Amino acid sequence: MSKIHLNGRLIEATEVRVDPADRGLLLGDGLFETLRVYGGRPFRLDAHLARLEAGASVIGLPVPRRDEMTSAVTATLRANDLADAALRITLTRGPGPRGLLPPDEVRPTLLIAAHALPAPLPQAMSACLVGIRRNEHSPLSRLKSLAYLENILALREAVATGCGEAILLNSAGRIAGGSRTNLWLVLEGILTTPPPSEGVLPGIARQTVLELAAANGMPAREAPLGVAELEQTSEAFLTNSLMEVVPLVRLEKRTLLPGPFASTLLQAYSALTTA
Repeated sequence: MSKIHLNGRLIEATEVRVDPADRGLLLGDGLFETLRVYGGRPFRLDAHLARLEAGASVIGLPVPRRDEMTSAVTATLRANDLADAALRITLTRGPGPRGLLPPDEVRPTLLIAAHALPAPLPQAMSACLVGIRRNEHSPLSRLKSLAYLENILALREAVATGCGEAILLNSAGRIAGGSRTNLWLVLEGILTTPPPSEGVLPGIARQTVLELAAANGMPAREAPLGVAELEQTSEAFLTNSLMEVVPLVRLEKRTLLPGPFASTLLQAYSALTTA
């Protein structure tokens, strides 16, 4: 039976109780982080906590001290005897009165859960454009918000057409990225991914790949991408913290082969996780 870390206590999952007035449950008023654990070590935990803190600053949400959250993560992994896992940190504004405005005194809810990795993780994927648009002007487009229904609907649309991932456009008709991934294209030998200003979540795996590209002498850039570039790319792949680097073998109606950029970056990424 798994154990959950809830507000400073480890509790059996079947005994966890969240206040029915919790604003995360009722309004999606909160943030989360999902990260991968290798050999008992959460990968880039500090980067995930920094992103959580940055997002909390945007929405005015108090955050527990980083050392407290780090200790809670360690305790959760030990309690569940997990060396390789998917770990989720959820932070809500906690309970409040009816209505949209938060209470004057905020009592955040911090919930940390660890699970065995889903098996098998994809070695290659397909992706297609969907009709749902991302609002690049909204602060939520760059936050790991609990309000994830837009992403859910986008992925459902993609899966209904036989694709494994949805590619969303922003309100200007440019590429924002996947429902749960960041998208990368190789255009004229340059690795390219849209910048956060396009409505892109600044993924931790995304940042890791940018760093690895620089370390391996790969030309890489953040630049707006149009739909036409999907036809022009010589290689494409997706990144997120659980799947790492996943080549796209079908993009819209195009069939692609896994290429050298993804192969090199995946090897470099794997070396980081086992160092």
